[in-house]
Amino acid sequence: MHALKSDDPLIVYLDIKSPYAFIAMEPTLKLQAELGIDIDWRPLTLDIPSYLGSAQKQGGQVVQADRTPAQWTRIKYAYMNARRFAERQGYMLKGTEKIWESSIANIGILWVMEQDRKRMSDYLRAIFPPFWRRELDIEDVTVVEECLREAGLDIKGFRDYQATEGRQKHDDLQQQLHPAGIYGVPTYVVDEEIFFGREHLPYIRWHLSGRTGAAPDIACEI
Repeated sequence: MHALKSDDPLIVYLDIKSPYAFIAMEPTLKLQAELGIDIDWRPLTLDIPSYLGSAQKQGGQVVQADRTPAQWTRIKYAYMNARRFAERQGYMLKGTEKIWESSIANIGILWVMEQDRKRMSDYLRAIFPPFWRRELDIEDVTVVEECLREAGLDIKGFRDYQATEGRQKHDDLQQQLHPAGIYGVPTYVVDEEIFFGREHLPYIRWHLSGRTGAAPDIACEI
């Protein structure tokens, strides 16, 4: 798997623990339905402490933190901004109590792509909204299996896959991303050109539709 290349017209990188990936889900699925295209969905498992520090809450109170005031300000704004768009989509978005290790849930994306890619919208809708309502422990493979099952996927073999073949594919891909210029989610790749953020969806639609007329400006879609 090459970070910037695919047989599909559009690559989309997501991380289940990212609020910005969450609010990009519905607009991206809408674009896919409108254009009738296949999307190569891929995981990008963020290392949040490396650039925003770490913190953990208990009972709504911070019990452990390694963040500067500037980092806390960035985090608070990110959740405020993402929450307003989640609410416009009819979703609830609660701030997380800790920084989740999301690789199992993200390996689930690889599983869906290999088993039945047409079920990707079902998987994303089975795991994203309840996670952001604080209802799912995405570090528990049994929980991820249940989301896959809810999405209509066969889960036989997933437990071994996420620990072996799927883990290797995930880890190999992660090592490619930063050198390729991919640092966050959602990231879109069209013709090996990188677009970070769902605000680029109008341009991506224009590009994939034949680039007729003037290119649109960036815009945040609901």
